[in-house]
Amino acid sequence: MNSSPLSVRAGSYRTAVAAAVAALALAGCANYFGIKSDKQIAPASQFETTQSLPAEGGNWPTLDWAGQFGDPQLPKLIDEALAGNPTIAQAQARIAKASSYIESSRSSLLPKAEASYSWTRELYSGNALFPPPYGGQWYSENNVLASASWDLDLWGKNRERLHTAVSQEKAAEADMQQARITLAASVARTYNQLAQLYALRDIAQREIANRQSVGRITDGRVSAGLDTNVERQTARGNIATTQASLSDLDGQITTVRYQLAALLGKGPDRGLQIAAPVLNPGGAVALPGNLPADLVSRRPDIVAARWQVEAAMHDVKEAKAEFFPDVNLAAGFGFDAFGWGKFLNFGSRQAQFGPAIHLPIFDAGALRAQLKGRYADFDLSVANYNQALIGALNDVATQVASIRSVDRQMDDAQRALDASTHAYELAVIRYKAGLSPQLQVLSADSSRLAAEQTVTNLKMRRRDMQIALIKALGGGFDATGTRLAAPDATGAAPAQSGPQAASQPASQPAAQPAAQPASQPAAQAAN
Repeated sequence: MNSSPLSVRAGSYRTAVAAAVAALALAGCANYFGIKSDKQIAPASQFETTQSLPAEGGNWPTLDWAGQFGDPQLPKLIDEALAGNPTIAQAQARIAKASSYIESSRSSLLPKAEASYSWTRELYSGNALFPPPYGGQWYSENNVLASASWDLDLWGKNRERLHTAVSQEKAAEADMQQARITLAASVARTYNQLAQLYALRDIAQREIANRQSVGRITDGRVSAGLDTNVERQTARGNIATTQASLSDLDGQITTVRYQLAALLGKGPDRGLQIAAPVLNPGGAVALPGNLPADLVSRRPDIVAARWQVEAAMHDVKEAKAEFFPDVNLAAGFGFDAFGWGKFLNFGSRQAQFGPAIHLPIFDAGALRAQLKGRYADFDLSVANYNQALIGALNDVATQVASIRSVDRQMDDAQRALDASTHAYELAVIRYKAGLSPQLQVLSADSSRLAAEQTVTNLKMRRRDMQIALIKALGGGFDATGTRLAAPDATGAAPAQSGPQAASQPASQPAAQPAAQPASQPAAQAAN
């Protein structure tokens, strides 16, 4: 039967009214107009490093870098520390927690189903809603319902939450690599400190022998009437002073052993079992080429900071999706009846289905405040990344400059040691022959001792700096070609844009972070 013109006009009128109401509702909805960020992560090429970090044809450190120092005990200690130190266990726990967030976020993308059953025994009032014969009687009600729901995620909110979780997990993994490198370098530097104390102890032992030799010469001169008891007591005092220094070094050695045991994740007794170091001098230092650009993937702290930027970017996109309607589909089927006789009868069936739409219209600025907070987090992440990159470049440059300086000092210090040693030997010969006083021997000995300690300290300091440089260069880590490889590191924030940007479905698989290059214009990055 054809509709009358009047009914057609009425239907058109209702459609127009509904469209107008919907348009007014959408116009009055909460919006994020004007909220944006212009922060961008700095590319490595932005920083001038050609003079301080010249390409010298060197190689990047490898994961087995500790072997270059020629002491087989050092790599074993590092492996023991990496296996037992609580710092690594803490980092692994943070990764596990981040992985749980991924699983939780992924579950929100899938339909959910559940079932429920209830049994209620109830006495109905005879003077209320249900008249006799129901009123005044006891009845049992059985209710079973199977239901399912699905958040359609039309604006990608749940997908962005998943991408955030994936980025945070990768940041946690990079943090763990940074913890491993830091721990390995700490073990190596502490072991080098132990080697330094042992070297100074050897010097102290030789010095005791030298001063005892001078003391014997003094005793002979006193017996011959050439020296007095003043010179004898001075010689004995010098021997006692050196013995006190030896005892102090023994105490420091024990303390450093305890520190090494703590780094290994063991009790202090483990440190007493460590043999004396036999480290070789550090080799020549040559920087690798393309250092600023490659350092971005070689330093785990920079990789972690980049993934934090990525996570903050997805947080912003999730907050933008909150401004648009949530659409959920829900359905349920079951049985509901008094008593057991008709519980599973066809007539006791119950069913429900339909969409549920949630649209934020007025929230007193809560969503805008949330988005501003997410943008602030993004800006902070960008600043942290830029600071990490600047700090890494300066760390490498500082270590290289320090090593170059120590190398120059070593030449001068060695010449000073050679000269002071020769002067001391001549002074002892002259003193023994009665041609010079004891004071000249003691003065030459003090100069020689200071020069020998300086050379030893410079050697140990250079090796310590070389270990620090290995750490500054990433300690053998390389994210290139791995799942930790960060997105393009020249990006911008997802800026304020229209609803069409937020409505674009994510094209990446659910288990992977959004892979749009961060160097895209801000409006494109929000898509």
